[in-house]
Amino acid sequence: MSSQRQALELAGVSRSTWHYRQAPREGPDPLHQAERAYECRISPEDRDRIVEYIMLGWAQQVSVDHSFATAWDAGVMLASRRTWWRIAAEIEDQLLRPTIPTKRENKRVRREKPVVKATGPCQVWSWDITDVYSPWRKIVFKVYSVMDIFSRQIVGWRVEEREADHLAVEMFEIAIARYGAPQVVHADSGPAMKSHLLREALTAHGVELSHNRPYVSNDNPFSESGFRTMKYRPGYPRIFKTVETARTYIDDYVPWYNTKHKHSGIALFSPSQVHDGSWKDVWKTRDHALQHYYDKNPGRFRQRPTTPTPADHVGINLPETKPARISA
Repeated sequence: MSSQRQALELAGVSRSTWHYRQAPREGPDPLHQAERAYECRISPEDRDRIVEYIMLGWAQQVSVDHSFATAWDAGVMLASRRTWWRIAAEIEDQLLRPTIPTKRENKRVRREKPVVKATGPCQVWSWDITDVYSPWRKIVFKVYSVMDIFSRQIVGWRVEEREADHLAVEMFEIAIARYGAPQVVHADSGPAMKSHLLREALTAHGVELSHNRPYVSNDNPFSESGFRTMKYRPGYPRIFKTVETARTYIDDYVPWYNTKHKHSGIALFSPSQVHDGSWKDVWKTRDHALQHYYDKNPGRFRQRPTTPTPADHVGINLPETKPARISA
């Protein structure tokens, strides 16, 4: 037996197959399971009637459940509801099957890309609200900030425990009283930014409102960059125990940012220097030092260097300017 078992294993033949071949079953070959007449199976006639009901229902744009219930209401019970669905899936002609929408229609109106431009201070302001964290889960404090996009100066700020439109209105009234009303205020599409109360308060000063497009992350780059500078500054505490602690930090941070921070986006001048125009005097000092350095060490340069100045205009989504073609 052991030699037979080993031989069958080498041949890849099971013992039952070997015995069946040696002593074949008498009578006709056994039927496949799918062809056996079990009592639980519906007859071909009933199956054809179910297909007829289903096809008639599809022609009337109704579902399989509707056809099943209609036959049931008429006192006709041919098979279970699940069987009706299984037979429907096996019908070759599925073209008449009614299509059911699986996704909601997108009814959002496509909004135009916001385009704003500033050639000087107090023309365009950008504002936003960011979260700063407390030691407790799900409790955050809200930092409001309004920035002049030309000079990058923070012209309005406050720290609160919640986001509210009337608090934003108070912040803007204080900023406008100090700097004057801008031409445009740009923000994202949050509830406080698009509230009727804030719109009425700003339009009363002749201010035009501009908003981000939904699901577009780069329509408000100035405010987002300002918050990033705040949160990545060395010494940023990350956690504030109370709203008063957060207010104290922001009240110290904003004057430093406006007067001491050397902003890379405005040629390393401070926002207040660009805002009041005093950067020009500082630029003269820088340029004199740079030219004097060049005169002493011309071999370290390929050509005479120029001292960078802040851009003469900034904006959001401004069209790219292509260099002019020079004809031969």
